[in-house]
Amino acid sequence: MWKTLHQLAAPPRLYQICGRLVPWLAAAGIIALATGWVRGFGFAPADYQQGEGYRIMYLHVPAAIWSMGIYAAMAVAAFTGLVWQMKMASLAVAAMAPVGAVYTFIALVTGAAWGKPMWGTWWVWDARLTSELVLLFLYAGVIALWHAFDDRKMAGRAAGILVLVGVVNLPVIHYSVEWWNTLHQGSTQMQQSIDPAMRSPLRWAIAGFLLLFMTLALMR
Repeated sequence: MWKTLHQLAAPPRLYQICGRLVPWLAAAGIIALATGWVRGFGFAPADYQQGEGYRIMYLHVPAAIWSMGIYAAMAVAAFTGLVWQMKMASLAVAAMAPVGAVYTFIALVTGAAWGKPMWGTWWVWDARLTSELVLLFLYAGVIALWHAFDDRKMAGRAAGILVLVGVVNLPVIHYSVEWWNTLHQGSTQMQQSIDPAMRSPLRWAIAGFLLLFMTLALMR
């Protein structure tokens, strides 16, 4: 099994596989995003409290979910690279970090725009917002460390260590609305709290953001 994994992880073989997957993932991502956004922005009913303003959810929620999901994937890759010395694992961390940083930035900006009418301000030092901002700094740190060393092996080790140290921030982001009294609403409950006409487009958007991330990471 390990021999097979090492063969698949060999750069020539992996680049060949990625090249074949990219067009299919890109097409699927475009379809998923188009479906989610057309249905969400164009046909989903208005919210009884927030009116039309809630529709930013179709940008904010997928970006926020995958800002954490990408970092978790980076942690797995970093651990693999540090323990088993797999070069492609470190390259995967470097490829995923910029996409994760952009998703985190989108989550912060759209969250500020969504919260302004409800909170009366663009930003508060809320536990959820602050921990998400810390996540953006972690992504920036990983990117900076990767480019700070000419030796790719040393860069991969430094970036990987920072990724693993920063993993502690993920449960803080996820459970902050439960651990502290925050302004941020509770975690999105896909099964109960959202009208089905709103929930289905959101699922499409979440899938689209995942496929877009996979496409961009493989292209890098």
